[in-house]
Amino acid sequence: MAKCKYCGKNVTWVKEGRKNVPVEDDGGVHNCENFANSRNSIRTIKPDELDPDIIKQYEENMEKARKK
Repeated sequence: MAKCKYCGKNVTWVKEGRKNVPVEDDGGVHNCENFANSRNSIRTIKPDELDPDIIKQYEENMEKARKK
């Protein structure tokens, strides 16, 4: 049995269609407030906000890693 990494409750993963859904021990779908709060804190960065030198360095590092 798996544990929710946000609140620590026991959950079982059930396949509904093409989607995996966490189900608690009592049979209800697991909705976690801690998970919802963590999703709200995600920050998005637009490509034009980044320095072009940083993007170039990132692309070069990815190319080096791919060649290895």
